[in-house]
Amino acid sequence: MSRPFEIRREVVLPASPEEVWRAIATPEGQAGWFMSSDPEEAGAEIEEDAPNRLVQRFGTQAIEYLVEARDGSSTVLRFVHSGIAEDDWGDEFETMTGFGWDLYLFTLGEYLRHFPGRPAAYVEAEAPNTPDAWKRILAALGDPAEGATVEILGASGVVDKRTDHYLGIRTSDALIRFHERSLIGMPVAVGDHDYTPGLDIGARTAEWTRWFADTVQG
Repeated sequence: MSRPFEIRREVVLPASPEEVWRAIATPEGQAGWFMSSDPEEAGAEIEEDAPNRLVQRFGTQAIEYLVEARDGSSTVLRFVHSGIAEDDWGDEFETMTGFGWDLYLFTLGEYLRHFPGRPAAYVEAEAPNTPDAWKRILAALGDPAEGATVEILGASGVVDKRTDHYLGIRTSDALIRFHERSLIGMPVAVGDHDYTPGLDIGARTAEWTRWFADTVQG
């Protein structure tokens, strides 16, 4: 049966409350670390008290951000995702969703630290859904550890996050995030938060699609 859940996180971010607010409360800010959809256009109910509190309600679920200034030009962000988990999810819902938010909030910190004030475009693409796709992708990048330098789509970057199901790469113009999603029956995907002025999103998506095809099926 459906059951309530609540995921709480607290992070210290290297930015002012106003900068954090722009990142969490505007479509162009969210493209820098999360995705580029507009919650209001997606039907969410929004409560705002800028730059202190933001609540987004989607049906039976809600996401709340509480923003508090700290000394030293930093900000504490308290985050709560709560609501009702659907019938076909067990205890793994909170574990997997919480892990996902840990990674997104990490990317938020990287965005504010390395690309403050730079407008972003968000690009996503999926790899062919084959059993060894993740293994092939990691091998193509040299199976890198955190801190290692890699080459990806003609750019040099550093691995800023690595887990069994996730690889994050920071280049001079992008935060690239690979998600291994076999646990939920979905193919490997990449989220590319790109800060290149005038980026052609369609061309970049096609570039990722070709890279996945060459890497996984080549």
